[in-house]
Amino acid sequence: MSDARPTVALCEVAPRDGLQNEARIVSVDDKVRFIELLIAAGLREIEVTSFVSPKWVPQLADAEAVLARIPRVEGVCYSALVPNEQGLERALAANVRKVSVFTAASEGFVRKNINATIAQSIERFVPVVRRAHDAGVIVRGYVSCVIACPYDGAIAPEAVREVCARLSDVGVDELDLGDTIGVATPDEIARMLESCAEVRAMHELVLHLHDTQHRARACAARALQLGVRKFDSSAGGIGGCPYAPGASGNIATESLRELCESSGYSASLDGDALGVAARFIVAALAKPIGGD
Repeated sequence: MSDARPTVALCEVAPRDGLQNEARIVSVDDKVRFIELLIAAGLREIEVTSFVSPKWVPQLADAEAVLARIPRVEGVCYSALVPNEQGLERALAANVRKVSVFTAASEGFVRKNINATIAQSIERFVPVVRRAHDAGVIVRGYVSCVIACPYDGAIAPEAVREVCARLSDVGVDELDLGDTIGVATPDEIARMLESCAEVRAMHELVLHLHDTQHRARACAARALQLGVRKFDSSAGGIGGCPYAPGASGNIATESLRELCESSGYSASLDGDALGVAARFIVAALAKPIGGD
């Protein structure tokens, strides 16, 4: 019997966003096993890694090795974050079929993160998007600090909408809106989403929530009511941002799955198998630094 409930898509970001700020370097073996467990739980989009400089994100220096070993399961989208054309070329060589570029709705955050203005960051994406599309690769555009910034304070919904419009103009296929420091209230999320829905329809927007103030689930519930049908989440709630002091982990995939199921939506995930994956990565991060 088919499930008649509306579907909500969850993009699992723990292998990249969840791990990038962890001091304990997780082995390639553990990363590959974690991704295998996520697939077994039913995840159909997984952000595997990032092609940034190992100097800045040592945790992800093994990007090629992980991508070479993960199982390529039909129907599963494996994505990676790329900061520039060089990163894109590495991603294409590793057979990545979806890449992400990143900017922010805050000038202060972009300066701290990539030493550019918002306009300059988006201009840098033009050749990346063109080259990715030429290769048949989907491009996601991350917008960080859509509610507030650790350097610039509160961010107006109109500022987020303007960045979304610029990204849309350069051709990104997907807009992903991040409450990077996890301070949003449901009302603030609603105002921001309603503004950005002037650029892309509500059901086409992706919401990326952090749970610093323990309101991420309430914010996700409001977004569901408004028509958002895709979220990022992280098994075990792991993650943070190296350029956002005090930001805690992403909303847990387990919590978001439970919210969807209790609200009349299907996330198409096996809760027990998801718990196995979450416990595995939490245990891997608890190993002593330098230990086996």
